[in-house]
Amino acid sequence: MGNSETCAATDNAQVLTVNEHVIKQINEQVANQLNTGVLVIDHAFTIVICNRFLQVHTDKNIDDIIGENIFIAFPELPERWLARKLNAALQLNTPSFCSWEQRHHLFELPHTRPITTGSEFMAQNCTFLPIETDENGMHVCILIEDVTDVCHYQTQLQKTLDDLALMSRIDGLTQIYNRKHWQESLKQEYAKARRYDKDLSLIMLDLDYFKLLNDNYGHQCGDMVLIEVSALIDSLLRIEDIFGRYGGEEFAIIVPEAQLHGAMELAQRICKTIASTPLTYNGQELKVTISLGVAQLSDKESNYEALITLADKALYAAKHNGRNQAFSLTA
Repeated sequence: MGNSETCAATDNAQVLTVNEHVIKQINEQVANQLNTGVLVIDHAFTIVICNRFLQVHTDKNIDDIIGENIFIAFPELPERWLARKLNAALQLNTPSFCSWEQRHHLFELPHTRPITTGSEFMAQNCTFLPIETDENGMHVCILIEDVTDVCHYQTQLQKTLDDLALMSRIDGLTQIYNRKHWQESLKQEYAKARRYDKDLSLIMLDLDYFKLLNDNYGHQCGDMVLIEVSALIDSLLRIEDIFGRYGGEEFAIIVPEAQLHGAMELAQRICKTIASTPLTYNGQELKVTISLGVAQLSDKESNYEALITLADKALYAAKHNGRNQAFSLTA
C-alpha cells in the first residue's frame, strides 16, 4: 500500500472515530433529555444504559446502577413475570408492550402530578425493544412512559360512565331498580326459566292507603315512607332476588328458582315486618301496611307479561280481602 493510500485510510479511520464520538454524545444528550425512561439490559439482565429520567424520579444514581442486575437495582419489579417478558424479547427478537391498564406500574417511580390518584406511583406504559449489536449480542431496551394523567382522567371518565349507567337502572328516590331495568331483568329471568326448566315466582305489592297518607301528612312524608319501606323490604331479600319500583307506591320482586310456597313465605314475612315496624315523621308515629300478590310461572304463561298480570290479580285480591296481607293465584 502506498503512502497516499495509507494516509487516506488513516484519515478515514480518524473521521469514523470522530463521527462515532459525536454520535455517542448526541445519543447521550437526547436520551437524557427525553421525558421517557430508558433502560438497556443485556441477556443476563444487567443494566448497561440508564438515562437521566430514572435518576430524576428515584433516589438512584445512574453510575451506581450501571452494571447491576435490574432486579437488584429495582427490587419492586415482578421478577418472574418480567423475566419471561424480557426472555421472550431476547429469544424471539420481537418487541412487546405492557400498558398501565394491564399493570398500573412496573417501576416504583413517584409521580409529580398535582392531582389526586389512587397510587403514589406514576402510571406507566412500558415497551420492550430487542436490540442486536455486532459485538455484544442481544439487548433489550425498556422504554418507560409516564401516563399518570391519561390513567387519572380515563379512570375518572370510566367512573362517570359507570355512575351514569347505574343512574339509568336505579330509581332516584328509593335507590332500588327502576321499572325499566326491573322489567328487563324479568324478561331475562323468564327466558332463563323457560330454557332451563327452572322455577320462577313474582311478588307484586303496594302500600295501603298511600294517597290518604300523602293527603294527611304531605308528599315529603310519603317520600320518606317509600324510602323506609324499600329499605326494609330489601333487607329481607336474597342476593339473587330482584327488587324494583314498578310505579308510584307499587313495587315488584322477582324471586328466581322459587316455587309458589317459598315466594308466599317471603311475601308474608315482608308483610309482617312492615306492619310491625312503626315509622316516625315529624314526631308522629305512622302505621304503614302493604298488600302483596304472589304468582308462580307455569306452562300456561306464554310471556313474562302474563306472569305480571297474574301477580297483579293476586295483589288486587289481597286488597279486596281487607289489605295488609299476601295473596297467591295460580294460572
